[in-house]
Amino acid sequence: MDATAHAIPVFSDVVDAAARLQGTAVTTPLVYSPVLSDRARAKVFLKLETLQRTGSFKFRGAYNRLVQLSAVERERGVVAFSSGNHAQGIAAAARILGVPATIVMPHDAPRIKLENTRALGANVIFYDRKRDKREEIAARLAAEKGAIVVPAFDDAAVVAGQGTAGLEIAQQAQALGVMFDAVLVPCSGGGLTSGIALALNHMSPGTRVYAVEPEGFDGAGLSLARGERSSAPGEGSSIADSLMSPTPGIIPFAILQACRAGAIAVDDEALARAVGYAARELKLVVEPGGAAGLAALLGGVFEARGKTVAIVLSGGNIDPEMLMRCLNT
Repeated sequence: MDATAHAIPVFSDVVDAAARLQGTAVTTPLVYSPVLSDRARAKVFLKLETLQRTGSFKFRGAYNRLVQLSAVERERGVVAFSSGNHAQGIAAAARILGVPATIVMPHDAPRIKLENTRALGANVIFYDRKRDKREEIAARLAAEKGAIVVPAFDDAAVVAGQGTAGLEIAQQAQALGVMFDAVLVPCSGGGLTSGIALALNHMSPGTRVYAVEPEGFDGAGLSLARGERSSAPGEGSSIADSLMSPTPGIIPFAILQACRAGAIAVDDEALARAVGYAARELKLVVEPGGAAGLAALLGGVFEARGKTVAIVLSGGNIDPEMLMRCLNT
């Protein structure tokens, strides 16, 4: 990892990232939901990162990191590890920029994420979640190739890139004439949540960002409560494959703590219900991890009544079998 990877990004880094992404990333819609607003007795808006390139927000951070590589670094390529959304984001950015990409993915990654990563031209190396340490595999591959490891969340450029989603939320809210009391963001290692918090802390300081995590993988919530980086049990698994990091990154935690973010945990049943609800009532395809904020609202874990709230739907890469399972929940 390069020497600047753990530098804490500032708001101007998010602005710079937005300039790099302009014309390449999608400016995703922020839409008012009458159905959710009636149900929650609130004003509820949805940030549709499911419509981003590769079907999730991850392209933002991946492209912002890769576009800053030197000519020599681009030639040597990049290595990443991911269950799928970061993998696709890196693969897509690498394809655009002509950078060789190798992705370390778990054997049980959702099929759609694996197929899409390969279709984008990345080389996939498998590992076993229970037996192998993906960071070690990625480090070895990078050393062999002289490549750059691009973490999913603990990298200043990646966090700044994800923060462009927050920049858009603030700008779109201003255009709509609304002020958000809260923004609910799915959280794993915290790259997206901290990036959005960084942007909103500058542009809308009255808005509180909430990290929404699966139960058992709620490391950000534990860390914020304890005032220091802590790990959740991380035992078993979750249907939210994209939110299974038990510990927040160094950079994300520092930002979340400085921005006084909140945290919420939701269980698998709530996640499944949210995916089914999104498909049936909102006419939106969302993966379990991407629906974490929606799960918090629907399950009443977050009390929205009387508030103006934005929910980030962070990804829509779901296998048909999982979608059917959630529809039947």
